[in-house]
Amino acid sequence: MTRPRVLFVGRTRYRLPLETRIARKWDALADEMEVRVVGGGGPADDGRFHLLAARSPAFYLSLPIHVARELRTFRPDAVVAQSPYEAAAVLAGRLLARSQARVVLEVHGDWNTATRLYGSSLRRLLEPVSRTLARAAVRRADAVRTVSPFTSSLVRALGVEPAATFTTYYDVSAFAASPPAPLPPEPRALFVGVLERYKNVHGLAEAWRIAAPRVPGAALHIIGHGRERAVAESLVHDFPGRVTWEERVPSEGVAAALDAATVLVLPSFSEGLPRVAMEAFARGRGVVGARAGGIPDIVEDGRSGLLVPAGDAAALADALVRALSEPQLARTLADGAQAASAGWLQTPEEFATRTRELVEALRR
Repeated sequence: MTRPRVLFVGRTRYRLPLETRIARKWDALADEMEVRVVGGGGPADDGRFHLLAARSPAFYLSLPIHVARELRTFRPDAVVAQSPYEAAAVLAGRLLARSQARVVLEVHGDWNTATRLYGSSLRRLLEPVSRTLARAAVRRADAVRTVSPFTSSLVRALGVEPAATFTTYYDVSAFAASPPAPLPPEPRALFVGVLERYKNVHGLAEAWRIAAPRVPGAALHIIGHGRERAVAESLVHDFPGRVTWEERVPSEGVAAALDAATVLVLPSFSEGLPRVAMEAFARGRGVVGARAGGIPDIVEDGRSGLLVPAGDAAALADALVRALSEPQLARTLADGAQAASAGWLQTPEEFATRTRELVEALRR
């Protein structure tokens, strides 16, 4: 069988030439298949990557035309869409091009929260349309790949069985390059993520205001940027010297921040499969998180972290107090996280092989 031709479509922003850590994934895929990518970050085109301006909704409105062009010129066997929204555009582009290319839809998160918890609150007005488009795309795709038991449950609720379930390759070299550092002598919690509603940063702030007086000397380090920056600013103001905030930190800096932390805190309302938890595990750090989305798929309560009901600030505060004030518990969670890390890591070659096998199953 000849190598499959595969078009990958997603809104991820790229810069050309690719950074080495990103190029590893695409080079591995190119070793297995003939690859063409439609993504964000443009306009730009280097022969493999056709990048569009990534502003929404213009990106999605123009995407069917760009996909149709690629279907006519590249003539792929399959198109891999990064989310139900890209898949909806791909299905429209396939009609325009009158193509027979198979469509593989990837489900990385919960489309039910996409308009309610992401971006501007005005996006809620689009919820009926976005949810309808997402469900239709899941049902009409030729195959669906999920990344976790949670995302598989979303697909099965629509009567669709995932064709495959495996994580997307993430470069964690900055987190796995050396053995984890010992836990710090002073208790410190770390939050890493965009400052958006779905990350429940308001709940984090409320929990910290409850927990901080109960653990004298404990600190909170926040890494992230977004619309809810006022929450971080308020915590820094109200807890001088005990709350620090950095907006943008490279992977090596996040690894160093994990080494300086006792636990990672992940209070999100929604997660598909939280990459930051994998990074924390690679550095041997337990996770205090919400029992929401794909977080329980990674974090085992009492072994690699502490899980609390999503949105319950008091319970999150209690869990933070335990993790930051009980050294033996912190060590137990750290050991459990490190032991679990291997199960969530894969090489770019392993990811490329699984993707090729998924595409080839559609060609038979």
